[in-house]
Amino acid sequence: MREILGRRLQRLRDRFQSLRPDPEQSGSPSALLDAALVCATTWQWPVLPGVGRSGTDGKRCACPDPDCAVPGAHPFDPGLLAATTDPRMVAWWWTNRPAAPVLMATGGTAPCAVSLPAGAAARALVRLDAQGMRLGPVVATPTRWALLVAPYSLERLGELLYTKDHVPSSLRFHGEGGYLLLPPSAASSGGQVRWEREPGAQSAAQRPRTRSAQAQAQLPNAPVRAGNLWLPDIEAVVDALVEASSGASGGGSRLAY
Repeated sequence: MREILGRRLQRLRDRFQSLRPDPEQSGSPSALLDAALVCATTWQWPVLPGVGRSGTDGKRCACPDPDCAVPGAHPFDPGLLAATTDPRMVAWWWTNRPAAPVLMATGGTAPCAVSLPAGAAARALVRLDAQGMRLGPVVATPTRWALLVAPYSLERLGELLYTKDHVPSSLRFHGEGGYLLLPPSAASSGGQVRWEREPGAQSAAQRPRTRSAQAQAQLPNAPVRAGNLWLPDIEAVVDALVEASSGASGGGSRLAY
């Protein structure tokens, strides 16, 4: 059965690959389908199509809210609970809506994420690399970056944040019941979503693993795999993210991706 599904998936990829005008073009319909299939089948991340932009006004969301804070970059129809790893459903969605953004439902067995303003995130990554911290994938838009972390519960997150003197409003947590916009979708604030750190990639600063990183792996809440990718535990990165986002401008009053 697994071999049959594998052959069907490959035929779907081959079919849409022949329609791609430019393999390097971000956000093309075939690139979005390919990305959704890889997320669902290779990494076992549940995905669904975002609502997208209005057909009459490309700056507005296709949802009924005229003041939508994240135009095009959120679930609507289907709803978030429809997220799946079934390649047949994924192929059907993007065959019928080829320009739809790719959304991942966070939490459960899928990765969670922590997002913060782009400049603050870049500083946090520099600090974590300097500490020899092993990091997972990082999703980037022109305005915000999101670090993927191992799944966590709301109770565990609450206990962790309770110990902090201050948690900036510009720092946001994408856990159970949340979602994350994935490459190569169009970002709601303009531009494209991209991988700042691609899944499976590791920066030079993280090789070889340092003593501090090795000690981290022996903690009670050790990092785990979500799907088929290694992810850090949220405790390992939250201090650097809180510190970096404390100095971010704007205060995070608007949910812009």
